[in-house]
Amino acid sequence: MTAHTEQDTDLINVDVAIVGGAMAGATLALGLKGLADSLKRPLKIALIEAHRPNSEHPGFDARSIAIAHGSIFELTKLGLWPKLAHLGTPIENIHISDRGHMGMTELNADSFHLNYLGQVVELERVGQVLFKLLDDTDISLYCPNKLASVEAKVDAQLLTLDDGTRISTSLLVAADGVNSKVREAFKQPLEQVDFGQTALIANVETDKAHDNWAYERFTNTGPLAVLPMSSNQGGGRVSLVWALDPDQAKLLLSIPKPDFLRALQTAFGSRAGQFTSVGERYSYPLMLSYMPRPIYHRTVFIGNAAQTLHPIAGQGFNLGLRDLVSLLEVIKQALQDETQDKPVDLGSAQIAHAYLQSREQDRNSTITNIEFLVRGFSNEHWPLVAGRSLGLRLLSWFPPLKTPVARTAMGWKQFG
Repeated sequence: MTAHTEQDTDLINVDVAIVGGAMAGATLALGLKGLADSLKRPLKIALIEAHRPNSEHPGFDARSIAIAHGSIFELTKLGLWPKLAHLGTPIENIHISDRGHMGMTELNADSFHLNYLGQVVELERVGQVLFKLLDDTDISLYCPNKLASVEAKVDAQLLTLDDGTRISTSLLVAADGVNSKVREAFKQPLEQVDFGQTALIANVETDKAHDNWAYERFTNTGPLAVLPMSSNQGGGRVSLVWALDPDQAKLLLSIPKPDFLRALQTAFGSRAGQFTSVGERYSYPLMLSYMPRPIYHRTVFIGNAAQTLHPIAGQGFNLGLRDLVSLLEVIKQALQDETQDKPVDLGSAQIAHAYLQSREQDRNSTITNIEFLVRGFSNEHWPLVAGRSLGLRLLSWFPPLKTPVARTAMGWKQFG
């Protein structure tokens, strides 16, 4: 890795500059490096990130995420999952239920002849590994640095960082999250849907081992997800994501831990055992945000910069990973078609539009399905209650119906 900590007086020219070095940005940078090495075609890559990974980092914070089976397949192809596998806790079974009603079903890895449906990882620990991998490459990492300004030129994007460093790039990739500075600089539209919910997240200990079960429980305030994590001796450890009314979330963040655990036990039930301890509690508002058109002049938006999903189905990172995998495929195709007489311009409109076309169907269907799930499972109107209870029961009675549900859960929209 080429580290930059002092102000550079000369303009630095790169092929690809990535703003945002969290999960999506760091993975893309390493994927581009692997692509360049495999094609024996040097690429100058710059990655701009404001923070090293730690628990306060907005992209590598204390949360855990579920990486779907299809995403692990793609991370393996990129050569990254073998470096991350020791951090994963397998999800072998998923129990889905509707609190206060009869609807429930299960998804089991064995039924699909798989070892697991996905893996749960802690973001901070993943960030440490990804940055160590970056340190071992010639990727130019500007960290800690923030984007101060960006100026669109005909043949490049000109970035100025907070320390005065100036970078000219053929292709700019915005991976800088829902509050993307790149999107704001170009005044690109962002559609938002406020679900009127707040996510409360925490790590919780239980009195029994989780045995690699994950739980999704639908309540009248929204979904409550419990994911298996690496266990402590004598018990289990799980990651909690609880969608709540904002006022209720504020109350549950402030009450003493024993009172919180009792409220959680009441809402969730006893399938995971007794909740015995809870760590720090965090919260964030739940909204659907998406760019109608996640490209601009010499610029591509990926991950949460392009769309941010409700965590109801755990598809946020998995959709973002499919963004960057599609971008890598488009770039790979362009580089393979490159000739000495016709060098590739990675920031060309052809590449941006090829990326846009490759993502349209998967992106639109995922966003639509997530919004449908949130609205369908976050209220107590009796026709919807009856419909979702029947739907969950049908999945239990007729196992073949589970296949499309499982394929979505495992990230097999376009893989497999």
